Amino acid sequence: MVETIRLTAAQAMIKWLSVQLTPEGDRYIDGMWAIFGHGNVAGIGEALHAYKDVFPTWRGQNEQTMAHAAIAYAKGKKRTRAMAVTSSIGPGSTNVVTAAALAHVNRLPLLIVAGDVFANRRPDPVLQQVEDFDDGTVSANDCFKPVSRYFDRITRPEHILSALPRALRTMTDPANCGPATLAFCQDVQAEAYDYPVEFFEPKVWHIRRPQPDVDELARVAELIKAAKRPVIISGGGTIYSQAEETLGAFATRHNIPVAETQAGKSGLSQSHPMNFGASGVDGSAAANTASANADLVIGVGTRFQDFTTGSRTMFRHDAQLVSINIHGYDAAKHGAESLVGDAKVTLEALTEALGDYSAEAPDAAAREDWLRAVDVYCARPEDQAALPTDGQVIGAVQRATTETAIAMCAAGTMPGALKLLWKPSQGGYHMEYGYSCMGYEVAGAMGLKLAAPDREVICFVGDGSYMMANAEIASAVMRRIPFTVVLTDNRGYGCINRLQTLGCGGEPFNNMYVDCNIEDQPQIDYVAHAASMGAFAVKAKDTDQLEAEIAAARDRTVPTVIVIDTIAKDFPGTGLETTAGEHGFFWDVAVPEVSERQRQRDYYANYIKQVAKARLAN
Repeated sequence: MVETIRLTAAQAMIKWLSVQLTPEGDRYIDGMWAIFGHGNVAGIGEALHAYKDVFPTWRGQNEQTMAHAAIAYAKGKKRTRAMAVTSSIGPGSTNVVTAAALAHVNRLPLLIVAGDVFANRRPDPVLQQVEDFDDGTVSANDCFKPVSRYFDRITRPEHILSALPRALRTMTDPANCGPATLAFCQDVQAEAYDYPVEFFEPKVWHIRRPQPDVDELARVAELIKAAKRPVIISGGGTIYSQAEETLGAFATRHNIPVAETQAGKSGLSQSHPMNFGASGVDGSAAANTASANADLVIGVGTRFQDFTTGSRTMFRHDAQLVSINIHGYDAAKHGAESLVGDAKVTLEALTEALGDYSAEAPDAAAREDWLRAVDVYCARPEDQAALPTDGQVIGAVQRATTETAIAMCAAGTMPGALKLLWKPSQGGYHMEYGYSCMGYEVAGAMGLKLAAPDREVICFVGDGSYMMANAEIASAVMRRIPFTVVLTDNRGYGCINRLQTLGCGGEPFNNMYVDCNIEDQPQIDYVAHAASMGAFAVKAKDTDQLEAEIAAARDRTVPTVIVIDTIAKDFPGTGLETTAGEHGFFWDVAVPEVSERQRQRDYYANYIKQVAKARLAN
């Protein structure tokens, strides 16, 4: 006879989650972020309270941002651990949809437990219920389906016996990794069931390392051996595979320069002699020149996103592409020769297959020239009374931080600037740019600090992103989670203003406050605002003071917010000075075909010329 224990479905879920372990003996799901409402407070809320001594509950200020914190934690842990998020029915759940999309695009694990309608339908329609006039099974949580790797609706208490293992199987699968959503009907959360005791036995989740196919490996090895000027494009998969050292050894042994994507940056430290810098639209002169001249492009753990490839214009039309990726979907992009497998073991197997192969020596002088150019962009301003550029702000922060520092960001000008100019140690860069989600920054910094408590976390955020989502500063203050926010104020959406005017030939409109149809310009006191939530907040009058404040922040136990006014001006290398860029490559942002303005018509003519350079889509 099977031994059972009687629990509510919500209690059984939390009890089960508390004993899902990593090989090191840690909880794989390191607690649940929760904002309670009528769709989860009685069921999941009571269960979290019952197990609070073995499974922590984290309180957030907004469902989307607490999910961002959970995602940043998983990214900081290289997908070896994750967190869960619970929300109530209706707007609480749909607030998480944006975060689910972010996790989905970035291939990051996140467990979403969204409150849902009554399975028994007795009190329908309940408060906040979305009704479909033609489909009685639809709820607001159906919004999660296209942005979840696994979706299930829990309409009976015994459903969790299969749904929970399936969810974690998805989250720990290196190929299908992403958000798992359980739409948990609120009446079912509170229903009791006799669960088998063996269901709650501790389970260790191992993340597999798939070996490459022998035939695929042989074909790719022959392609590499035939190449004279190959280049490696390293993406986030390199880091998630923990293949950083393997990549460095592979590149050094075979004399192949490495360019990095946003997700792949800091897989190699900037000081590594084979690290030629950022790739693509916001890429370095050294990396992009190597890529443009390459006869073979080797992607490692990259999706070959448009920023990485200059919207398919960066590589020669006769260059062969190879893609080493854990998922066949990504490995086949751009007509690449696929090599499906874990990045670390695949690079090791390739090294053995290549023997003493060595490519032509990459242009080391170009790399040194680029690094010197970075120093110029980031140099201390001679005139400290003038507003600094973003590059000068980055330089000041870089000079003031330690080797342990992690620069993190998500949207606006700073992602391109940091990708181009920040010189990280290995693991010293955290960027959410797959979804480029404004508002990720502050919450992400909190989650990242939880994942890496011994490292200095520097959050770069513009005034536009800060205004979208800043409330998790209060959560970090409550929890005494210290990190440093560098808030650059250019008085509007400076990045999109440049794209509008310099990238697409438009007129400045509705991005900078000065270009909006308003009489009074906002005078926002960001220092007072951050301080009101308990942060230490200060305004740096110049980059010299910024350096001093960065150093002082390291001794605090609460977040520090440093505000600095910046000039809304571009710098070489972002790819937005013209449609083709100075060092970066073309970015395909559609330009209007018809316009009364000659400048707009000229931009469209240039746009058509650039589009014609793109490799065929496949």
